[in-house]
Amino acid sequence: MALSNPTLPEITDGYETQLHHSMGHDLDLASGEIVCADLTTDDVGDPTALPGLLDQIDGPVAKFIADGAYDGAPTRDLLETRFGEIVEIIIPPPKTAVESPQSAFNPTVRDRHIAEIENKGRMAWQKSTGYNQRSRVETQMGRWKTVIGPKLKARNFDNQKTEAKIGVHVLNRMTELGRPEFRRVV
Repeated sequence: MALSNPTLPEITDGYETQLHHSMGHDLDLASGEIVCADLTTDDVGDPTALPGLLDQIDGPVAKFIADGAYDGAPTRDLLETRFGEIVEIIIPPPKTAVESPQSAFNPTVRDRHIAEIENKGRMAWQKSTGYNQRSRVETQMGRWKTVIGPKLKARNFDNQKTEAKIGVHVLNRMTELGRPEFRRVV
C-alpha cells in the first residue's frame, strides 16, 4: 500500500530470464501478491510488454516502481493515462540523463529525480523515493525458483505460459495463507 494513501496498491516490476523467454510480473508491495504476470519471448522488451501487464490490473495504483529499462516518456504517459496523475512513478534515470530544457521553470518528476541523484547520490535517491522496495520482486523471484523451480518444464510456448500462470496462482495462494512478520529488536 502507498504510504500516502493506504487504499491504493503500490506495484513494482520484475523480470527474470528463463531460457529464451522472460517472465514479467508486478507485485503489490503491501500484500506480496503478484497482481499481473506474463511470459514473453526475448524479442519483446520490458516497455513493450507493459500495456499487457497493466491490462491485468483491476484497480488504481498509487506507486509504480520499475528499473531503468522503463525510463522514458512513453512509459510515464501510459501510466498517467491508465492511473491518472495520482500514480507516483519511480524509475531511475540512466547515469547519462540530463534535465529537460524546461526543468528550471517547470521540472518534471524525472527532472527532480535527476537533480536529487546529482546532488545527493544514487543511493540517497533510492532511499528517499523507496526505490529499494523493488528488491521485494527479486525476493519473490527467489521464492519462485525455490517453490516452482528454476526452469519451466513445458516444451512449447503456449504451455509455458499456462505453467507460468499456474505458478503465479500457487505463489499467491501461499502468500494469502500467511507471511512472516518481522520486527526490529534493538
